[in-house]
This record gives sequence, structure tokens and C-alpha cells, in this order.
Amino acid sequence: MKRDTSARVCVIGAGPSGITAGKNLLQAGLRHIVIYEKGDQVGGNWVFTPEVSHSSVFETTHIISSRRMSQYADYPMPPDYPDYPSHQQVLAYFQGYARHFGVTDYIRFNTEVVRAEKLPDETWQITLGDGTVEHFDHLLVASGHHWDPRLPHYPGTFTGQFLHSHAYKSAAPFRGQRVLVIGGGNSACDIAVETSRVSAFTAISMRRGYYIIPKFMFFGLPSDVLADRLAWLPDWLRVPLLRTALWLHVGDYRQYGLERPRHGILQAHLVANSELLYFLRHGKVHPRRDIERFDGQTVHFVDGRREDYDVIIAATGFRISFPFFDPAFINFADGDVPLYLRVFHPDHPSLYFIGLVQPLGSIWPLSDAQSKLVANYIAGRYHLPPDMRQRIAREVAQIKRQFIQSPRHTIEVEYHKHLWAIEREIPADAPAWPAGERAAS
Repeated sequence: MKRDTSARVCVIGAGPSGITAGKNLLQAGLRHIVIYEKGDQVGGNWVFTPEVSHSSVFETTHIISSRRMSQYADYPMPPDYPDYPSHQQVLAYFQGYARHFGVTDYIRFNTEVVRAEKLPDETWQITLGDGTVEHFDHLLVASGHHWDPRLPHYPGTFTGQFLHSHAYKSAAPFRGQRVLVIGGGNSACDIAVETSRVSAFTAISMRRGYYIIPKFMFFGLPSDVLADRLAWLPDWLRVPLLRTALWLHVGDYRQYGLERPRHGILQAHLVANSELLYFLRHGKVHPRRDIERFDGQTVHFVDGRREDYDVIIAATGFRISFPFFDPAFINFADGDVPLYLRVFHPDHPSLYFIGLVQPLGSIWPLSDAQSKLVANYIAGRYHLPPDMRQRIAREVAQIKRQFIQSPRHTIEVEYHKHLWAIEREIPADAPAWPAGERAAS
């Protein structure tokens, strides 16, 4: 396995994680790079289409982390962007980033990787959609984890329209209908609000209590900017402060008709939404408990309530899926994800995962830091610790201790802690991007 700048490197995906992987490989001095993108442009999940596609973005999507906490470290978002940019603005930002750093020159668009196989010498055989076979020394997987829908299962049969949030593109088709949204995450809350603007009736079914955090907190600060200012505090002080700040803004969730969360504020993925609680108190969105069963178009809830619906939208998350790998080789769909720093696999030293995290915060700066570490590892400036397996075991144990047990939390991380852990490993001699330079392909 080559660990120098002459190595040939494959990146799967030209979304936010793939383009920063490309940029950091170039920054480390690597030039034999190919980024495969099955779409026709940079952006991955942020390329909106009105039809069902790889993207889970819908018509009115805005990011849920603020501009300041979402931008790459060395490429700030434009100063005229709002605190929470739209999907159109975010896509333009990613495409500008790829052009600025010369990453676009290394992307092969409309090219799908259908099979990735590790050879005995630790190199990779990549089979493309047209049957072409390529070989590489290293493989970076940056294909994202918000595209393979995870559907819920309940007794009975629902005979109305049933779709996953991945297929939701706008509220318009649900005008005048009775809509039930299943889920308590960011997509569920956004979709409930959006459909309620046009539907005859919209309800949201949550199986437990969630921490729903306004996008703006004290002094008009974005909530993640406020959290950033407290990040240096020890957990015994920081966590109660965060909980108190939220209580002062929101109060008791039961007054909105929601269940009170039974877990700590940093023990599950947080929901950033300023509108749902407002819509609940104005009677536009109606809170419902978990579902017991279906009977035609009638939904039976666990508290005994029965209601008829025309449409159910299941915002129930996604499976971690890599269709180009043999499931016997890599399968993280269920169970633990045993990777060092969520990146390095102990059995496959030339394989790296970029952006395979679900942070309490934005993924993109974390993908940037992960990519920098991988690039310097390939270039020979960084060496993995000899006790990597023990460290992985500790990381997995920490996730199980901190976060509630559910499929989405197998890759959950705290933004600052994960970023700091990676930054501690980045070698002191890691090269910076030369001022004013654009990489040549």
C-alpha cells in the first residue's frame, strides 16, 4: 500500500464530504485523484430535484446549523448569506468551494461506482456503471448516509398514501388532505410545519419526547453559536447551562402537547426548529403519541385515539448503506460502527470513511478535518496509533454510554469533542493551502 504523494486515490461522491476530501488530498500534495459522482454536478444530497432522487432536500429546506458553524474552515460562506441559508445558497457554496480549490477538475460526473473490491495487496478494484474497471491504492467513501430510507413497521395495513420523507419534495400535493407525519427529527418537524400551511389537518406522531431547540436563543444568537461559546466548559457545568437556557426559552414541552424527554439534553440528536412549537400552540400542527396499528385509513394511537388520514409521511431516518460493497465485507446498517475517529477501519488500512457521522452540529467542518487527517496519512505524515483497536472499543463504548440506543445514534458524535479529537491527531507539518493557488489536474 503506497503512502506517499504518488499514490492513486479514489473518492466516491462529490457531495460536501467528497469535495473537501478532494481539496485536502490536493493540499497534502496528492494529484492522482479521481472523484466519482453519479450525478451531473457537485452537491450530493443538496442537489434539489422536484422528482424523487438521491437527494432528500425538499423545496423549502434550509440548513439546521448556522452559517458560521457550518462553513469549511478556510472557505467562509458569503457575508450576505443569512444565518440559516437555503438549499439553493448551500449548493452554490459547495460548487464555489469545488471550483475555488480546483476540485472540479478531478470529478468524473455521471459515473456510478457499482462495485468496490479490496485486492490481496490492499489496493482497490473499482467497477463503474459502464463496466469500466479502475485500480487505486486508497479508497475514500464519501457517499453520504441520508439516501436509503428506513421505513417503520406497524401492525395492520394503511390504505391511504404512504411515503418516506425522502420522497417528500413540497407541500403542494397535500393541499386539502389529512396528513400524519411520523417522527420527531428535523425532517419530521419541518414537513409537519410545511404541510400544515396547505393541508386540511396535519398531525405529528412522536414515539418519545425530543429536545426541540429554537434556531435563535439569547441575544439573537443562533443556538449552535451559543453552544459554541460554552463548548470550553466542563460537562458538569456546560450541560446544565444548556438545559437551563433551553428551559428559559421553551418551558415544559407538555404545554405544547408533547412528551417530556426522558433522556439528557446531549443524549440524543437535537432538533433545531423555531416553527413547530409555534404551530403546535396555534393549533396548526397537532401532537400525537406513537402508533399502535393501522386499519385501512384509520390510525390507532397507543393512547386510544383513532383518526383517519389520507396521507402518512414517515420521517423515520435512513439506513447506513454502501451498495458498492459486498455486505459480507462492510455492513453498518445495524449495530456498531467500529471505526477509529469514525474514519479508519482496523482491518482495511487503505479504506477511509468521510462524513460518516451524525453530529450535534454540522457535518461539513468535521468532514474537512477528517479528510485532512486521511490525506496526511496517505502522504506519510501521520501514523495510526498501535492501540487503534482499543481506542475504537472505547469510542463505541462512549457512544453507547452517552446516547440512547437507536440505529441513528450508532454514528452520533458531539461536534466540538469530535473535531478536537481529530485536530489533536493532525501532524504539525501538515501543509496549508498555498495562498492564491489553484491546484492543476
